[in-house]
Amino acid sequence: RKMPFIKILKSKSYHKRYQTKFRRRREGKTDYYARKRLIVQDKTKYNALKYRLVVRFSNKNVIAQVVYSTIDHDVVMAQAQSSELVNYGVQVGLTNYASAYATGLLVARRALTSLGLADAYTGVTEANGQMYMVEEQDDGPRPFYVLLDVGLASTTTGAKVFAVMKGAVDGGLEIPHKNKRLAGFDSDSGKFSAETLRHYIYGGHVADYMNLLEKKDADKYNSQFSRYIKAGIKADGIEAIYKNCHKQIRASPVAEKKERRTEGHYVELWRPKRRNNKQRKA
Repeated sequence: RKMPFIKILKSKSYHKRYQTKFRRRREGKTDYYARKRLIVQDKTKYNALKYRLVVRFSNKNVIAQVVYSTIDHDVVMAQAQSSELVNYGVQVGLTNYASAYATGLLVARRALTSLGLADAYTGVTEANGQMYMVEEQDDGPRPFYVLLDVGLASTTTGAKVFAVMKGAVDGGLEIPHKNKRLAGFDSDSGKFSAETLRHYIYGGHVADYMNLLEKKDADKYNSQFSRYIKAGIKADGIEAIYKNCHKQIRASPVAEKKERRTEGHYVELWRPKRRNNKQRKA
């Protein structure tokens, strides 16, 4: 029986010309198409840096960083994590929309404080959900301009990466954006509701679900909100927690420096002591 004709798709010339992709592309970690457009600067601007607000989510944490790129590595200027919100009164729900906003606010105030621009650009002192863009002052330094870097996250309407961006904008950073991806925008009517966004910023959607679940299914409520119950947090008190958090962030955004351990450190404890030839042979 004769075999049918099989076309060779990957010939010798294909393999000779094959170019291995970057490691982080092979691992599916970096979108180099987007990264190139975020970091490449015009030659006419010489060594002018391009700053990015890098937002990443893990299962238990929100990470926001102000980063700029050099020819061989990235440099982090300022960083904030939602796990730090514990120091500002938020004990639970560290990955929800409200905590993402607070993390963006924290990194913005931290970055501006390090640059000496905190007093010049205060942003929105009390979050109201309204569309806001930082305006340049007539005399004095210009606002700090950064671009949003969402990585591989889905950029759907209401996504939490845009909550971090909104917090950073209200914190005083200049980030080019529209309100089409914020919570409160209705794609069918094309209208934006600032009240809805404010509701999300202060954790109102969490409070609504707590009230609904408590009435319909007490067992599920006790299971899903066990940490809230243990901390004594009720639906009515969530907005006050985030309002207090925003005030504390503006009062003291700078992270406390931890003292480095000198005694009992792992390296000092387990590194073998140096011996001379006579001691080694003994």
